Amino acid sequence: MALKKFNPTTPARRYKVAGTFEDVTTSTPEKSLLAPMKRSGGRNSQGKMTMRYIGGGHKKKYRIIDFKRDKEGIPATVKTIEYDPNRTARIALLSYADGEKRYIVAPKGLTVGMKLMSGKDASPEVGNSMYLSDIPFGTIIHNIELRPGQGSKMARSAGSFAQLLTREGKFAVIKLPSGETRLILQTCKATIGVVSNSDHNLERSGKAGRTRWLGRRPRVKPVNMNPVDHPMGGGEGRATGGHPRSRNGIPAKGFKTRAKKNPSNKYIIERKKK
Repeated sequence: MALKKFNPTTPARRYKVAGTFEDVTTSTPEKSLLAPMKRSGGRNSQGKMTMRYIGGGHKKKYRIIDFKRDKEGIPATVKTIEYDPNRTARIALLSYADGEKRYIVAPKGLTVGMKLMSGKDASPEVGNSMYLSDIPFGTIIHNIELRPGQGSKMARSAGSFAQLLTREGKFAVIKLPSGETRLILQTCKATIGVVSNSDHNLERSGKAGRTRWLGRRPRVKPVNMNPVDHPMGGGEGRATGGHPRSRNGIPAKGFKTRAKKNPSNKYIIERKKK
């Protein structure tokens, strides 16, 4: 996906960098795969604010994505590449040979008319979903399951990818986007390729109003709060706030929050890079 800059006709457009949407083929989603999305505004059932900085935003509907890719052995044709307001990546509408339609997270290079397959009969080509036991070493993958049949959980955002390094016993060794190397059961599935819309991290909104359209209200720096609102609040003049910490007093910026006896520690070969 390409990016475009704008002439500085307004202060916001001076810094705005947006995507061109040239990879999107239609603006009308598949109606049968839409679900309503309810907004809370950060309030609970009593109407009390329990999450800050949430509210407003454009109305949107959820696109039901097939993260399991469990229609095995049935070929599918890519009908459209679409924009999804709920994720950074593009999505693709697949039409299976038996007539069923499903959305998937679109990998980079996927085009309308391509044929995709899932399962043991699939070949290691872009967009195909395969078991880790069948994927060649060194292959770039995304949409990786953590448990067999659970549905993909890792490497799903725009431009993300992981790499299959080798296999050890019943596990496959995967290098994740964070730099972490970990073991995952070979009976888990992954999709071949890199997630689409890799230039997403280069986009710039240009103005605060665009953030409001996404449903995010302005954030207040803890240093600017009063002592009753935050541990880093208060003080005469512009105080530094002391040690960085959360609203609950948990240290930030270097404090490890992962449990020391986390059961998944035994599956991690190399920690993510700091």
